[in-house]
Amino acid sequence: MAHMIWKGAISFGLVHVPVQLYPATKSEKVGFNLLDKRTIDPVGYKQINKRTGKDVTRDNIVRGFEYEKDKYVVLTDEEIRAANPESTQTVDILAFVDAPDISFLYLDTPYFLTPDRKGEKVYALLREAMKSSGKVGVASVVLHNKQHLAALIPVGPVLALNTLRWANEVRDFDEFKLPAEGTKAAGVSARELDMAKKLIDDMSDAWDPSNYHDTFRDDIMALVDRKVREGKTEEITEIEAPREARQSADILDLSDLLKRSLGRGKNKPATGARKRAADDAAADEETDADEESGSTASRKKPRATRSTRAPRGSGSSSGGRSAAKSTTAARKRRAAA
Repeated sequence: MAHMIWKGAISFGLVHVPVQLYPATKSEKVGFNLLDKRTIDPVGYKQINKRTGKDVTRDNIVRGFEYEKDKYVVLTDEEIRAANPESTQTVDILAFVDAPDISFLYLDTPYFLTPDRKGEKVYALLREAMKSSGKVGVASVVLHNKQHLAALIPVGPVLALNTLRWANEVRDFDEFKLPAEGTKAAGVSARELDMAKKLIDDMSDAWDPSNYHDTFRDDIMALVDRKVREGKTEEITEIEAPREARQSADILDLSDLLKRSLGRGKNKPATGARKRAADDAAADEETDADEESGSTASRKKPRATRSTRAPRGSGSSSGGRSAAKSTTAARKRRAAA
């Protein structure tokens, strides 16, 4: 069961919906501990005084607001809550907007809101009214001593609260060099646009998050399981760097690239080992074709060759044996040292 973050109320107009706030996500990322290579002891993160370099206990850590360079006002958690007690316990709906109007760029962290203190009916009323209207609520809420803009969204049986980035936290497009909008201004032909749209249609599918997996985590966990089974639980080993994937030639003709992409249907692009295998197979076919054409040409017109072997008795064999003996002697001297 997820740990409750806080309890308060959704407020819109004169209506208050008592709710509890829970995180809507859980981390499945691969977590690594820092270790001392010599002893495999854990290496921790220290909280230190940046001026003296000495450790600071948690009891001696307070919150401070820097109002001038190196000058602070210290605030306690109680003072922060007392400054605006309503805002710290209320999801205050400011407006209702059409869901598509909120860009994905502004979405931050999702939470679940559940009914509290016999608030099931008014919770359901707000949820069903929002579903019928197709609207989402834009709200203000304070979480972890920080004010957030948020979107209140009905998702099936639950009301989700997704914190939003403020407008000044999203970079302006003007900072970047981008191609002009519009097919004509961007130099895209009608034929290329039609093929691109056809490719999008061929690859379109219903959204199902269970179809996608964290393959990096799967590979790391498989490696960990294998090393545990082999008893290699404290071993620092040197491994070879993975072979770089063969680089394919750049396709400068956009139409040609689209033609190659069409026909794949909803098949996912080859990635990782599958992509390397496909690249290698293609390269092998090219090599075989080159060798076959080369052998055919050689049968038609034999090429003159020049022998590079040294004549017998020229001394090259004795010279090679002498060099090998000197190399062996040098290795023995280094080993003895």
